[in-house]
Amino acid sequence: MNRMIVSPEQLDFQSPGRRDYHVKIEHTTIWGHHLIPVTVIVGSRMQPGKGLAAIGSTHGDEIEGPIAIKHLLREIRTEDVLGRILLIPVINPMAWKANRRETPDDGVNFNRAFPGNAKGSVTYRLADFVTRFIFPQVHVVLDIHAGGEVARFPETANVHLMADPAQRKAMEETARGFGTKFIMQYQNLTPGLLTGLAEDLGKISVGTEMGWGRAAQVAGVSMSKQGILTAAVKQGLLKGDLPPNRHHPESEQLLVDTSHPSSNLLAPYEGHFVPTVGLGQKVTAGQRVGWLHDFNRIDDPPLELLAGHDGYIICQAWGAKVMQGQVLTQVGKVLEWAK
Repeated sequence: MNRMIVSPEQLDFQSPGRRDYHVKIEHTTIWGHHLIPVTVIVGSRMQPGKGLAAIGSTHGDEIEGPIAIKHLLREIRTEDVLGRILLIPVINPMAWKANRRETPDDGVNFNRAFPGNAKGSVTYRLADFVTRFIFPQVHVVLDIHAGGEVARFPETANVHLMADPAQRKAMEETARGFGTKFIMQYQNLTPGLLTGLAEDLGKISVGTEMGWGRAAQVAGVSMSKQGILTAAVKQGLLKGDLPPNRHHPESEQLLVDTSHPSSNLLAPYEGHFVPTVGLGQKVTAGQRVGWLHDFNRIDDPPLELLAGHDGYIICQAWGAKVMQGQVLTQVGKVLEWAK
């Protein structure tokens, strides 16, 4: 396939049919551009400002989202699309090619760069592209993450706690479509998040954590595809039946909160982390969930890490070697679903 190389202003989000683009973002060192793969599929019932954007590789070491969206480039048939669907398997090709969380060109975390800056460094210009050209076309934003080389998660879909009850319910329902056992609710205080800006703009905004490390988790790829297709069908953007849920039915799904300070166990000093319970395991307040060893004090006993409340292990540091202040584990507290 030969993709059309265009500037952001040349993208056609309105005409019926499918268009496969490489969007130019100017390179900072060579005479040329970074090329962002963007596929636009528009059906006969497209409405202004309505659509779905599925985005992968917000961080370059997170594998499952790009693979899932790459599959969907072949599997979604243009004749089945009713509204507008935007597929962006690799939004940050610089970080993706380097297999790094941050953009190597400027060292910036793309998921802390929103709303972006058209005159800033390349990561801020990339965020500005998403803010000004992608977000206005859609009302559903699915940002497919994984733990990469920072953390391990049981496959989860993620939402922020929203003040608007209707938006909160729509986000929870969309998150449940991925078929993950856990839907994680957490704070929206971190500046510069892609999903944070999307939900501030009133959109149905859902993130995920679909794996970890350098390997692609097959369940994470499958859940990512399922969640994107389910949202597209439920929103009336794609014809046909809902895809089969090959994972956790709604009766097994849990909404867990990790925003409380007692949910997060941080490393008070650098050291080596050893978990003593598995991902997704149920724990009780005061239960040991890990040890932190300080090899600068080789004769001292390790620090015992205790759960701050009842809940489930939702996150663990991926590597044994951890920095001071790093999250070692998170205990998600079970909540009620939005009514």
